Amino acid sequence: MPKTHTVRTLTTPAVSTRLLLIAAGAVVLLLALAYLVAFDQGALSRSGMYMHELMHDGRHLLGVPCH
Repeated sequence: MPKTHTVRTLTTPAVSTRLLLIAAGAVVLLLALAYLVAFDQGALSRSGMYMHELMHDGRHLLGVPCH
């Protein structure tokens, strides 16, 4: 009678934890950038309207009203 061997399979997650953390960090960074471009009216920058003026052309390019 032939000998049979049992094969164990190791389960690996479909997405690694490291990749998930990198993706979450990228989403947070992109949301913060979208906020700065679209909605910040100088509230976050201590120099007044510096961020607004820096992102001014980007707002008009994206169609976000700022006046």
